[in-house]
Amino acid sequence: MEKNTTTQTKTEAYVAPAGAVRAPRSTGPRTGGGGFRSGGGRAPRSFAERPKPEFDQKILSIRRVTRVVSGGRRFSFAVSIAIGDKKGAIGVGTGKSTDTSLAINKAVKTAKKNMIRIKLTKEGSIPHEVKAKYGSSQIWLMPNKGRGIVAGSAIRDMLVLGGIHNVTSKVLSGSKNKLNIGRATINALSSFALPKKAVIVKEEEK
Repeated sequence: MEKNTTTQTKTEAYVAPAGAVRAPRSTGPRTGGGGFRSGGGRAPRSFAERPKPEFDQKILSIRRVTRVVSGGRRFSFAVSIAIGDKKGAIGVGTGKSTDTSLAINKAVKTAKKNMIRIKLTKEGSIPHEVKAKYGSSQIWLMPNKGRGIVAGSAIRDMLVLGGIHNVTSKVLSGSKNKLNIGRATINALSSFALPKKAVIVKEEEK
């Protein structure tokens, strides 16, 4: 029987002859997916600046609400939010949706509708002492000189958003519901609020 003989071919590496000059590399712009490079680095990216929001926001509370239906349970989120421009304008709103971002957007729209503008003193405080109530929450506000904001809970957030300084406050009720405390603060500050016509004229002048 004849045996099958296999021939193996060896590939030898090409060796350039002595004295040969290598062609220089191209230094032109690259046409690949990387784009044009200048100075050995990537071209700087241009990011569009985000528009600054019209009002500052502070979330007072977020609650998950469960509703039992025939098909099972349905979950949604209830958000209460406070907004202000730190120049005397302040508002509180609530929103409810299956998504937190949608609930926040609804709450902001409601807060804008219920916004009030407060007439402040030269020191940025309130003119006189005031008490107010909403639901089972009752609060007390009093002006002070040079002590800053002495407050806690949702009252402090409301005063900061409204740009109000040098105020002492206290929650007189046992209720700790931040939404009710926030609305009670709005009721208290409403006694110093400007008429709605004055607010519209002021915004148009700006």
